[in-house]
Amino acid sequence: MKRLLLYAHAGSKNHGCEAIVRSTMKILKPGNTEVYLATFRLQEDIDFLASDFNLNFIPYKRYEGMHPIRLMDAGLRKLKLKQDFLFSFSQKAIKENLDENTLCLSIGGDNYCYGIPRWIYHTNNLAAQKGSKTVFWGCSVEPEAINDEMLADLRKYSLIIARESITYQAFLDKGLTNTILLPDPAFTLDAKILPLPKGFAEGNTIGLNVSPLVMRNETSGGIVFKSYVKLMQHIIDTTDSQIALVPHVLWEHDNDMVPLSELYGLFKTTGRVVLLDGSYNCMELKGFISRCKLFIGARTHATIAAYSTGVPTLVIGYSVKARGIAKDIFGSEAGHILPVQKLEQSEQLISAYQELDHAQEDIRKHLAQFMPGYIESACSAGRHVGNLITRQ
Repeated sequence: MKRLLLYAHAGSKNHGCEAIVRSTMKILKPGNTEVYLATFRLQEDIDFLASDFNLNFIPYKRYEGMHPIRLMDAGLRKLKLKQDFLFSFSQKAIKENLDENTLCLSIGGDNYCYGIPRWIYHTNNLAAQKGSKTVFWGCSVEPEAINDEMLADLRKYSLIIARESITYQAFLDKGLTNTILLPDPAFTLDAKILPLPKGFAEGNTIGLNVSPLVMRNETSGGIVFKSYVKLMQHIIDTTDSQIALVPHVLWEHDNDMVPLSELYGLFKTTGRVVLLDGSYNCMELKGFISRCKLFIGARTHATIAAYSTGVPTLVIGYSVKARGIAKDIFGSEAGHILPVQKLEQSEQLISAYQELDHAQEDIRKHLAQFMPGYIESACSAGRHVGNLITRQ
């Protein structure tokens, strides 16, 4: 293998995406192999990754608004003549870096969960044409989303690594034979320990994360935000714990700082709440999360940071990835996941927090015993990819 291409990466202001890149580099140890990262947000990756890795960046070229290529693509799609006209332009630089000596990893683990990912299908077709090996790396897919078109694409991968058992079983049920089950690579991410901000009490701080994405999946208007307000007030009234608000995605269209800043504004005069700013990378955020007493989060990779450092965690989940990861760690989703679609009353979050608090010692012991082997399993992905390369 002369070249490693990481593609379907959205950008490092989503610190889950950043964590996947960092942990992938840790697991694969590419050494002198040239590594290319295809990205939608080049500057974010320069800011958060370039100083630590020798990466060659390939931006996905954007054609926005009334650009003629975009208009032509829309017309061809409407006439059902061609589905990938736009992609042939936006991914031209990717095509130029594909050959039989290139290993391609599709690293956007849940990209198949948000509509039909034909832009990824296009990349995979290009890789097949050029003789490149392809790996669907640390993925989750909603079982009901696997239609015939998606299944045809999934069969083209040289190897699929499902990160949780619900997705893995769905792949098996569809007859896929090119798949294995291993934990999300970000379980292997290193934590960087920085000085704690004022008001963050190590071992006695409740970490909270909430996202606009999970709020968009609520079925009762405003219930997520109301629930967090009630929970924070409950913690302040009934405990001596501090509260840390932890952002994990900072994109303009999907920015955790928006709801977290509003929550902070409601409680800042209490002196009990800390809002982490947006300057930290994923390892630094993991370092803060690791020193929490408990963690309640909506972003999958924020909760992975908590699980992997032994912090009892409640996930405000909306998708298969949260459910599957909790099931694989604990044997059951019950008591570990609060599906946002079932959140109808603000008291439900308080009750789930109380259950987590009551069970925290048992959870902490379980994580201490379980996580070392689980993290080692995530590391073993490197061996499977190595075997794939040697078969070239």
